[in-house]
Amino acid sequence: MRVYNFSAGPAMLPADVLKQASDEMTDWAGTGMSVMEVSHRSKEFVACAADAEATMRRLMGVPDDYRILFLQGGAFGQFAGVPMNLTAPGDVVSYVNTGQWSKKAISQARAYDLDVQVVADEAASSYTTVPAPSSIRAAEGSSYLHYTPNETIGGVEFGYVPDVGDVPLVADMSSTILSRPVDVSKFGVIYGGAQKNMGPAGLVVVIVRDDLLGRARSITPNVLNYKLMSDADSMLNTPPTFSVYMLGLILHWVEGLGGLEAMSARNLAKAQALYGAIDGSSFYDNPVAPDARSWMNVPFTLADSALDAEFLSGASEAGLKTLKGHRSVGGMRASIYNAMPMEGVQALIDYMAEFERTHG
Repeated sequence: MRVYNFSAGPAMLPADVLKQASDEMTDWAGTGMSVMEVSHRSKEFVACAADAEATMRRLMGVPDDYRILFLQGGAFGQFAGVPMNLTAPGDVVSYVNTGQWSKKAISQARAYDLDVQVVADEAASSYTTVPAPSSIRAAEGSSYLHYTPNETIGGVEFGYVPDVGDVPLVADMSSTILSRPVDVSKFGVIYGGAQKNMGPAGLVVVIVRDDLLGRARSITPNVLNYKLMSDADSMLNTPPTFSVYMLGLILHWVEGLGGLEAMSARNLAKAQALYGAIDGSSFYDNPVAPDARSWMNVPFTLADSALDAEFLSGASEAGLKTLKGHRSVGGMRASIYNAMPMEGVQALIDYMAEFERTHG
């Protein structure tokens, strides 16, 4: 039985994409082999990777003066990749701290002999808010300003793109990329792990402006060096071929649904329905400020935490899986990425209502 998987990542994948991948598993592109068995240097796979890049460029409106890189190491690897590619020792860098993933990025940057300035910090609200737009200013002389548009664990999301003038804006978009339109030209670097909206784990996509290439420190590993990887079409080493293939299928799936405008409307409707159910109940609560609520990750708590285990057990029996909140915050978390249909969200809402009726 196919269940509704509310995992924060690796996350649910579109059923249509899984079906196509299954159909092609033993004979992909007429090769008589799985895509996982084909050489990354073969004309078939080179064409597959080029198509994925072109489709992403088209869908996201990526300008011509930006490179799209298919790398490994996940978004976590880019916590190191960004400072290694964009700074020299002693440089000033600015970070916005809105939760667990921001803190990890800040901690990694501090390992590279940098003057790390946390220019906005939402710790006082227990990371249930985002800074006011006017409060975000890059420290003087900053090589870049980094922020996390969506904090997956806390369910906090920016409703705006910070305006930092000429300072390159760097964004960890792991949980938001492909979920809605974004003006790429406002950013110096965008990166995101694939396992939320772009496919299976193993791939990180980096979109980097041309003028930021060629600045990497000498200690930067070749596989994290944006310029070297760009020059080699992301194939300086063996790429995560299956993840790139799946990304291509998902990009075409998004395009077939009407592109990012249509995906945005779909995702907003799901989020509004679920938040509406939570806000309309005295049994459930969402701790995030209304203007900072994530479309993608919806945490909620029960009126009595002693009922958590029973709630999760019943949800699992109903085919609603992986709703347990992150260990650092507890409660529940429903991740409703692109692949989650409205039917899945409605099934969760119905289950929540019935659980409240019998336990409230």
